[in-house]
Amino acid sequence: MAIIEPRGRIVPVLLSGGTGSRLWPLSRETYPKQLLSLLGDNTLLQQTALRVDDGTLFTDPVVIANAEHRFAIGEQLRAVGIERPNIVLEPFGRNTAPAVAIAALLVGERDPDAVILAMPVDHWVHDHAAFRAAISPGITAASYGRFVLFGVRPSSAATGFGYIRMGDELEAAPHIRSVASFIEKPDLVTVERLLACDEHVWNSGIFLLPARKFIDELAKRAPEILAACRNALAGARRDLDFLRLDARAFEACPSISIDYAIMEKTDNAVVVPATFDWSDVGSWSALWSMAEKDRSGNVVIGDAVVEDVSGCYVRGDGQLVAALGVEDLVIATSPDVVLVTSRKRDQDVGKLVERLKANGHRSATQTHSVHRPWGYYQSIHAGERFQVKRITVNPGAKLSLQKHYHRAEHWVVVNGTAIVTRDDEEILLRENESIFVPLGCMHRLENPGKVPLNLIEVQSGSYLGEDDIVRVQDIYDRV
Repeated sequence: MAIIEPRGRIVPVLLSGGTGSRLWPLSRETYPKQLLSLLGDNTLLQQTALRVDDGTLFTDPVVIANAEHRFAIGEQLRAVGIERPNIVLEPFGRNTAPAVAIAALLVGERDPDAVILAMPVDHWVHDHAAFRAAISPGITAASYGRFVLFGVRPSSAATGFGYIRMGDELEAAPHIRSVASFIEKPDLVTVERLLACDEHVWNSGIFLLPARKFIDELAKRAPEILAACRNALAGARRDLDFLRLDARAFEACPSISIDYAIMEKTDNAVVVPATFDWSDVGSWSALWSMAEKDRSGNVVIGDAVVEDVSGCYVRGDGQLVAALGVEDLVIATSPDVVLVTSRKRDQDVGKLVERLKANGHRSATQTHSVHRPWGYYQSIHAGERFQVKRITVNPGAKLSLQKHYHRAEHWVVVNGTAIVTRDDEEILLRENESIFVPLGCMHRLENPGKVPLNLIEVQSGSYLGEDDIVRVQDIYDRV
């Protein structure tokens, strides 16, 4: 295999469809782990985007995302200087094979010879330079139509990862190996056996793929995926800066991973043993292992105090956590949930989430802070015929022009500046000033300032549900 230069830059494809249920209650469906700052100041999404922020190697990214997260994703990318991402919205999740198929079809239309780099955005890579260096040998293989997987040398006997058994070295590229087999999340006994030899690596879920060749392989191995994705793109429509896939067509697409659909069947897969530090940040113990610890092996974050505690991950967010005389636990609080589990059992946190879902409990999927394109709100207190909320409006943002049939509202500005539209009036409110919005009144709230606007909203009326909103005008095109 002779080394050749690729014809163009690599197209990064950021896969942002995961929910991260094993990091509940911090990560939930409405605001999953990729949107959170878990390791450093930037979120996992932002860290992934910055990993490929090199215009000499990469184009602007294509983001395949859950429609519910679209505004948060766009805002977070803009915050780190990614001004022109191509964000494609899935109406519902269908796993990684359809997501990568959509990206390959989009990219292949512009450049049939393009190579895409598909990456989950909820993973963590410490050294971006090492990551880019590992891409180099993969480009050679991808240029020859190979599907490149990046395998990470195991640093522990992890049971939460998939493994790849590497085969023979390629004759003309000894740093690239064939794929002998896949082992999906083995038990501990199996993992220890795998680690006894040097032929197994973690499956990072990162792929370097020639777009045209991948589409041909889909036609051969998974034609139903390819057909559904073509139809979903054919019926797609523009929505502000986003491309919405056709829901009916995409619903016909099987939900399956790229590993099961293609990689375990194809003859074109190869693996590059990667040298960069990597984690899928898939559990609380993974966060514990990567974070800085005290002398007793504890990770203590937020509002928390510990005494005679060892080997614990303690995180207080919204509630004080006090731990005494315990070891090897995960204790994580949010404003509405307290989680306590052994670090050995943290892979099973998703089972709690499924039970809560079955019981219809909102905390299974909803965060205490409800995020909107203009900011977020939190419910502080509720009773018969009233509800109190804290509302935060981002600088320059505005809510929709709307009215309610069943409730009135009273707003008190805590800090910042607000412009309130109330029927034909436009009123400027400053700190400690308030206004009453009667039932049926056409109104809008706007933050004209350069700092966040915080206010307290008191709702009163016969029905206080979020569906009692009649939007007349909305800059985010919501209905």
